[in-house]
Amino acid sequence: MKHVAILIPNEAVLASIVDARTIFTGANDFLQSVGRQPVFDVHMIGLAKEVKVHGGMFSVHPDLLMSELGKTDMVIIPAISGDLDNAVKINQEFVPWIINQYKNGAEIVSLCIGSFILASTGLLNGKECSSHWITADKFRSMFPEVTLVDGRIVTEQQGLYSSGGATSYWSLLLLLIEKYAGRDIAIMAAKIYALEIDRKSQSPFAMFTGQKKHEDDPIKQAQEYIENNVTEKISVEDLSSKYAIGRRHFERRFKKATNNTPVEYIQRVKIEAAKKQLESTPKNVNEVMYDVGYTDAKAFRTVFKKITGLSPIDYRNKYNKEAAVA
Repeated sequence: MKHVAILIPNEAVLASIVDARTIFTGANDFLQSVGRQPVFDVHMIGLAKEVKVHGGMFSVHPDLLMSELGKTDMVIIPAISGDLDNAVKINQEFVPWIINQYKNGAEIVSLCIGSFILASTGLLNGKECSSHWITADKFRSMFPEVTLVDGRIVTEQQGLYSSGGATSYWSLLLLLIEKYAGRDIAIMAAKIYALEIDRKSQSPFAMFTGQKKHEDDPIKQAQEYIENNVTEKISVEDLSSKYAIGRRHFERRFKKATNNTPVEYIQRVKIEAAKKQLESTPKNVNEVMYDVGYTDAKAFRTVFKKITGLSPIDYRNKYNKEAAVA
């Protein structure tokens, strides 16, 4: 039996606790239904006998206190909510315990923005991590030594697992079911819980809002200029000249402030504008392409797919209700 410890952090997202417990205990039921032995020994672990979550709206009663559990094979860190600085701070008592479990051979699994607790242990320093795309800027500012791969659904390095935003954690949970209970049980779980198996990217769900939480005013002005002139062809030379900064220095400052090169930022702004039109207007792909300043259809399709994971027509069919009906 593989011992699974589902932590109950302060200010945890209740759904991620329930879903993690459901899929592991459910996998045991599925195994027994086909005449096989259960694989997972699942326990909920807390710092107190009662943990209030969602601002005190709900209470969770752990099976064991953290101090009562000597060793586990897998630690599940559910998503957390609220002010992330505070949520990390009030859960620091878990940190040395998580580090010790990892050193003793346990796998550590963070769901959605449970990644903030995992990153606070230092175990991810120098490694990659997935998390919710909406908290990407905050994550990078708090944990600069971790490489955030915010478009990826699941990341695993050296026994440290992390997942993308919100229900993306189901993909990670299915991966763990497949790893320890078999592909057939993972498929059964996917079918019974109506989940999409083998999903790789959260890019189709991401919304690009820019990164303006910095103090570099000329770069902020350049960002606003890009966003206000989405139909125009804008070059890096144009921008560096406009703000009287040498090109190489401008590119370095832009990358440092936004985590994107100027070219990447221009592309992301244009593609975000294209996404909104594909979602909500009857325009065809070529019309949208011209509206956001592209004239080369191949280049537009290439950049669109790189950023969203979908072709423009597939994106339109997925999110535009009228297009889907047609």
